[in-house]
Amino acid sequence: MWCGTLRDTTLSLALSCLASRVSAWGPYSEASLGRPARPRRQLHFRNDWASWSGWSVCSRSCGGGASVRTRTCVTRNPVGGPCAGDPRQYKICNTKECPPGSEDFREMQCAAFNGRQLVAGNSFRWKTFHGGANPCELSCLALGHNFYYNFGRVLDGTACDKEPGAVCVNGRCLKPGCDSILGSKQQEDACMVCGGKNTTCLHHRSVYQSNGLEAGGPFGYNEVAKIPAGATHIRVTENSRNYLALQNGRAQFVINGNWKISIPGEYSVAGTKLLYRRSADTWESFEVPGPTQEDLRLMVLATDKNPGIEYEYWLPPDQYDLHHGRRSPLRQTHLSASYLPREQLTTTTTTTTTITTRPPQVTTRPNWSAFRRPVKAPRQPSHAILPRLEREESHRNLLPQPSPGKNCGKCRRVKGRRERQKQYCQKDFVFRARVLGKLYRGVETRYDVQILHTYRNSFRLEHREFLWAPSVCDCPHLELGKQYILMVRRHVNYERTLNRILLEEDSYVVPYRPREDQLLRPLETLCSNAGRTRPGTSHPA
Repeated sequence: MWCGTLRDTTLSLALSCLASRVSAWGPYSEASLGRPARPRRQLHFRNDWASWSGWSVCSRSCGGGASVRTRTCVTRNPVGGPCAGDPRQYKICNTKECPPGSEDFREMQCAAFNGRQLVAGNSFRWKTFHGGANPCELSCLALGHNFYYNFGRVLDGTACDKEPGAVCVNGRCLKPGCDSILGSKQQEDACMVCGGKNTTCLHHRSVYQSNGLEAGGPFGYNEVAKIPAGATHIRVTENSRNYLALQNGRAQFVINGNWKISIPGEYSVAGTKLLYRRSADTWESFEVPGPTQEDLRLMVLATDKNPGIEYEYWLPPDQYDLHHGRRSPLRQTHLSASYLPREQLTTTTTTTTTITTRPPQVTTRPNWSAFRRPVKAPRQPSHAILPRLEREESHRNLLPQPSPGKNCGKCRRVKGRRERQKQYCQKDFVFRARVLGKLYRGVETRYDVQILHTYRNSFRLEHREFLWAPSVCDCPHLELGKQYILMVRRHVNYERTLNRILLEEDSYVVPYRPREDQLLRPLETLCSNAGRTRPGTSHPA
């Protein structure tokens, strides 16, 4: 119908004509002009969370409460959907133990309803009922009656019995992660790093074995290993009629010491806790989370054959390298001239070292005259020089003791330019070292030293070595923790079964001072010139 000729139509008919015209011709657009239509502009913003609010006041003043913080979702795109995540976050707080005699937190909540009219207008006195279906609901037992009542959710921070360390927040039983956030999945790795992946420490595992009883008799304490300070996640297990024992850095027993068997439980040691377990038969173990603040000595109270003691721990890389790094052939741990080697089975990976050790036979007292004169090697030695034993393979319990000091007399003083020059050229080793430990073994003294700088050495040295003094008189006197310049020689016994560094009473030993470097540097040239002169020629002192 052509609506332009209908002049006398009503207003409604005119509007309908206008609508039909628009539908017939279509609206004005870029498409009607032959150009493609532009797509509708999309919003690329997404909804995101605003910053967290501050933490609320802790729900408890002690014993472990809960604190909450909130955040709001900022809407930038109406069709972007809600923000992912939780608008609330809870953390554990005030975890210190409450003073002795403090009222139980759940008990206090039940007592708050004492005297209130609840059931049929009656009032009761209430105590905690632990048999409820939900640990985060306040179930209270009416005193003198055989029913309990559920008062709803407990207060935030109330401990729930589902798992140790978990607390109730908003009606849910949540356990804190290592970041103290309740419900967090973050855990400490073996290196004690929250959320770590064991990349900042190294794992050491060893097995100590013995075929028979130790030489000290059917009963006795024997040293198994030294666990360095800084160790974490220490675990020791054994399954025999023997007993594990542990000493702290001051040679004091922590468990099973002084011929007394400790009861299983928790003990304090080296700034951390030790959890000791023992079954009714022969199995026992202990665990120390660490990190330890001092060296620990693992012992065994031998009453029977030892089928094997497994122990493991983790150390920071610098500590691991210091105690379990490269091996030195000079770090011998036994003084017997008839020393027999231990069978070693060592497997090393990037993070795990497994060592299986067997103790040697201990024989009679050695001939000390061998230490006082040069040793001539036999023409055809029957045994090769043995490698040194690992620190943790020391099987005898020769505990650190004060120096006997009897019949020692006054130590000989070795000093002066003449003595320094002579020994610099004659001795096998000249180095600067820090004294890390001292141990009296029979009639010898063993020093554990860290090599800091070498001036002259005829044989290879590692960063950790043992020095052996053939007496217990502390001559020369070395103090723990201090640095010294030492001129010492290598000792190989007649059977070539011992290969050690010997610290004799007449060895040149002086405390280190920066001036010593200046005095020692020119001596290398002096020794080189002396080696080119013919025998018998005298040299200036």
